[in-house]
Amino acid sequence: MEFTEAYKQTGPCCFSPNARYIAVAVDYRLMIRDTLSFKVVQLFSCLDKISYIEWALDSEYILCGLYKRPMIQAWSLTQPEWTCKIDEGPAGIAYARWSPDSRHILTTSKFQLRLTVWSLVNTACVHVQWPKHGSKGVSFTKDGKFAAICTRRDCKDYINLWSCHSWEIMGVFAVDTLDMTDIQWSPDDSAIVIGDSPLEYKVLIYSPDGRCLFKYQAYESGLGVKSVSWSPCGQFLAVGSYDQMLRVLNHLTWKTFAEFMHLSTVRAPCCAAVFKEVDEPLQLDMSELCLDDDFMGGSDAPGGHFKVRYEVMEVPITFPFQKPPADKPNPKQGIGLLSWSNDSQYICTRNDSMPTALWIWDIRHLELAAILVQKDPIRAAAWDPISTRLVLCTGSSHLYMWTPSGAYCVSNPLPQFSITDLKWNSDGSCLLLKDKESFCCAAVPLLPESSDYSSDE
Repeated sequence: MEFTEAYKQTGPCCFSPNARYIAVAVDYRLMIRDTLSFKVVQLFSCLDKISYIEWALDSEYILCGLYKRPMIQAWSLTQPEWTCKIDEGPAGIAYARWSPDSRHILTTSKFQLRLTVWSLVNTACVHVQWPKHGSKGVSFTKDGKFAAICTRRDCKDYINLWSCHSWEIMGVFAVDTLDMTDIQWSPDDSAIVIGDSPLEYKVLIYSPDGRCLFKYQAYESGLGVKSVSWSPCGQFLAVGSYDQMLRVLNHLTWKTFAEFMHLSTVRAPCCAAVFKEVDEPLQLDMSELCLDDDFMGGSDAPGGHFKVRYEVMEVPITFPFQKPPADKPNPKQGIGLLSWSNDSQYICTRNDSMPTALWIWDIRHLELAAILVQKDPIRAAAWDPISTRLVLCTGSSHLYMWTPSGAYCVSNPLPQFSITDLKWNSDGSCLLLKDKESFCCAAVPLLPESSDYSSDE
């Protein structure tokens, strides 16, 4: 892998959907860099510090959330002189997002008073009263024709269906929830999954015409659902819950066909490979070196010289387990991270009670494929959008990768660069790596058909 030099950032950074540009927030400035040369191709100055950025799907427009104002500014890459500013006045702005046609911006006011659809074509706007959430509760169909928006009035949750072409309401129906958390259209646009309050276990599947297709409830007592995700193929629905289990439903009968436990101790029989991150000091031959006293007095090697590799462990093996305190809300337990591979064959999970372990499940064979055990808690994990390859980071200077052929570690050559977050480019050729105040990119080689990586690369 090849790494670029580090560039300054003070906020969000993200690739454009067409993979040609990187948008970087540096205080009140928005820098647009080319992904090949990394030269600045556009520079926009906002009125305040940038808190949030989002590309339009056509990669021609980009919006910046200035939530301290609060205000939204949008810019055009093809028409640099074009500007747009959205200010909701006293209502404020809690969140903003693009519509699928890249010509409308949806803003949610503070205290969820209303959601407003702003047109960039004719400056018209449409209001939706009482949206349920600020950043959640809005989902678009894959073809971009319809939007489902959660609202709440008279202590009851509703789904509002809107046409993304005319922004006319197509229908409204109530849902059987106590406190709806979020909604997602299925990848084939045939169903809407709804998550309920974590105080009880309930997942609801609705058709677009308002019929409840299925109500799934794995148990009745205890905290319920923590994460829900459709597979890219649309045939499976994964549900992670506070009881440290992953359950997978099929899209035909909505019945559970797989239940995966995240145990603190894995015992035989187990066909999964367990990779554990270990440190190895570099063996330096200093027999022929001659250093004077001045050099020795001024030398300071922070942390020593180490390389990192994966070691394949035998079962049984026990993972570090953190028992959450019983007197605090939002306990760190259950399936907090849940992500499908692009081919829907694998799914990776993290049980928040064991934050240093990443579990990879094989849905085709209904078994555990691998476990990656890190030294530090896992910050982020993301699948390659093109190949079956998983990349994760833990806040160290290393990247960790897994493929069905094995796992390996990659060291970032930049000094004092701790990888706290990562994002893939849409074509799978490049990774964006973030530190606290800087970022860099890494060119990722294409994955061959039959990879053969060693575990200590």
